[in-house]
Amino acid sequence: MRLKKTGRPDSKRRRRRSAETMKTMEPRDMRPGTVPSPLKRHRYREDERLRKRSRHPRLNPWTLPSASRVAAGKENTLKKTNESVKPKQEGEERKGIKRKRVKEKLTDDPSHSTASHSSKKESAEKEEKEVGKRRIRRTKRAVTAARLLKIQKQEEEQQQSCWRWWEEKKYEDGVKWKFLEHNGPYFPPDYQPLPDNVHFFYDGMEVKLSPAAEEVAVFFGRMLDHEYTFEEVFQANFLTDWRKEMVDEERLLITDLDKCDFREIHTMHKATVEAKKNSTVAEKLALKEANQKILEEYGYCLLDHHKERIGNFKIEPPGLFRGRGGHPKKGMLKKRIQPEDVTINCSSESRVPVPPAGHSWKQVRHDNTVTWLASWTENIQGVTKYIMLNANSKLKGEKDWEKYEMARKLKLCVDDIRNQYLQDLKSEDMVTRQRAVALYFIDKLALRAENEKEEGETADTVGCCSLRVEHVTLHKKLEGNKYVVELDFLGKDSIRYYNKVSVIKKVFKNLNMFLEDRNPGDELFGRLNTIMLNKHLSSLMTGLTARVFRTYNASITLQEQLKELTNKSDNEQEKLLCYNKANRAVAILCNHQRALPKTFEQSMANLQAKIDDQKKYLALLKTELKQAKKKAKTKGSSDPKLQTQVVDKKAAVRRCKEKLLKLDVQAINREENKQIALGTSKVSYLDPRITVAWCKNMAVRIEKIYNKAQRDKFAWAINMTEDDFEF
Repeated sequence: MRLKKTGRPDSKRRRRRSAETMKTMEPRDMRPGTVPSPLKRHRYREDERLRKRSRHPRLNPWTLPSASRVAAGKENTLKKTNESVKPKQEGEERKGIKRKRVKEKLTDDPSHSTASHSSKKESAEKEEKEVGKRRIRRTKRAVTAARLLKIQKQEEEQQQSCWRWWEEKKYEDGVKWKFLEHNGPYFPPDYQPLPDNVHFFYDGMEVKLSPAAEEVAVFFGRMLDHEYTFEEVFQANFLTDWRKEMVDEERLLITDLDKCDFREIHTMHKATVEAKKNSTVAEKLALKEANQKILEEYGYCLLDHHKERIGNFKIEPPGLFRGRGGHPKKGMLKKRIQPEDVTINCSSESRVPVPPAGHSWKQVRHDNTVTWLASWTENIQGVTKYIMLNANSKLKGEKDWEKYEMARKLKLCVDDIRNQYLQDLKSEDMVTRQRAVALYFIDKLALRAENEKEEGETADTVGCCSLRVEHVTLHKKLEGNKYVVELDFLGKDSIRYYNKVSVIKKVFKNLNMFLEDRNPGDELFGRLNTIMLNKHLSSLMTGLTARVFRTYNASITLQEQLKELTNKSDNEQEKLLCYNKANRAVAILCNHQRALPKTFEQSMANLQAKIDDQKKYLALLKTELKQAKKKAKTKGSSDPKLQTQVVDKKAAVRRCKEKLLKLDVQAINREENKQIALGTSKVSYLDPRITVAWCKNMAVRIEKIYNKAQRDKFAWAINMTEDDFEF
């Protein structure tokens, strides 16, 4: 067959060309000297746009993938495409089916449509967006699922390798361990003097301080923008202790804190903090490696030849004591602890830790009836500080188990104890009456017993046995309730306890008797103290103290609330909301409060905006679903894709509803618990076996209740608890 002289190949001959040639040849209408049609021009422009968007080198337009496939990420680069296409063998027969498939691909391209330029462009962009969104959503879900699976596998491996101490026989006669070896505590680095360009000024004059005095001045300079430094008690205590660290010349010169200028020290501190925030990846990695090296050396010990993590292996650095509330000692200097202040505890067969060069330990003990590894006495309040094992260690786990088992034993005899103290309310002995009222408060209100404190030594915090007359107000009738007792005092950590509670008539009469002819500063239970109370309780049940009542009431309240609030037919989010409500009831009972976060209002506004956006999106999805159903009903038989669209829209609506419910639950929890500390009771007062059994019964993942650290702490409960556990 002869070729036409126009230079254009015959149609049959062009169809016989190989797929390789078709993919590499330039379009005939784009060659120099030719005038392409409008549709071809549009296609060339579209290909140019795709070429730039996909960052390919200049490619032949015929080899470019379609717009939708590029957006979905389903095409490879030209290099991979050419490598994957192998030339056909010589003489191989070309089948008509292949030619038809190539032709269908060309006709499917949007550039072959007869629609207008704008409508084609809009439809292509819309398709790109939809496909891209579906791809992103699918990818995010896949990534999240893979991450969760990886974490689950790591936890399973860790669980298999962990020490299952709860399956071993327990030691007797108060023995805690048979072998204990460690490297001692980690001491903070020595003080580094100020650089030459940072100065301290007194009364406008530059003063070069001695190293000890300069270190204390730096402690104050770091806190210059903190509210503590404006308090009179803080300033007075700081100046007194600072002058003790000065040499004689400095002590004679520096007498007035108002004349001291710490601004350059404060500026240096802020610059250091900012530089740390803006440190490079390499610097952060180097710091992380250094901390990891310290952890490996000092952060682990051998307990009965098992490697266990130490909790607080670092000695507290020196600084200024802040205290809580109106603590009278705030601002005093926490002195640097030296090895000569530290007592080491380890087994006699183990290697004794080596002290820092040039130092020695205060004492080395081999006492296997205690759980601490090192101890020292701090200088401000004179209390002993300890280095203990981590919360997920055997010693801590055994202590928790014993605590909750003691509370379970109290459940068996609590009715007898209650009957006893109700009878004691009518006793002729005043000490017995005061003890009965105190037990009533400890049992019904979950008050702490508290020990007596020397005046001026700590903040004015009290417990049940140290209540004063000024803390109690009696009302025969208040807000429709009879015999109301109004309690208002500072509890542990200077947290205010305020409660109006209706009591029985006998308790009210006794309180009225205790308040007669008493001054506001007098003690309510003047003839009772914590030692006397606990001695009486131990006579009723071995090992019973006032603290056990608090654990018992917290745990039994959680169990009762969970039974009352939860339903197996609820979804997971609703079950979690019920758990948080039960946990909140316990936190209120135990007065576990927290200050309102500074960012609370803004975070709630952001959360509400997310909820509003999700509601709008849900309304849009419902509209699209309605339209898809209507379209599928009329044209479903001719186009099966319409039914698929309906299924996809239903799934999108379901996912959107789940996300909206999750946001609503989050908003409710955040609002209800804005000033309630749920974590304290969850970690310290609630028997974890109640939670584990509830999760198994309600088919709720334990990860939704306990975080990683809490799951490690309560590994014994997670492994040994069945779904029929009862506190």
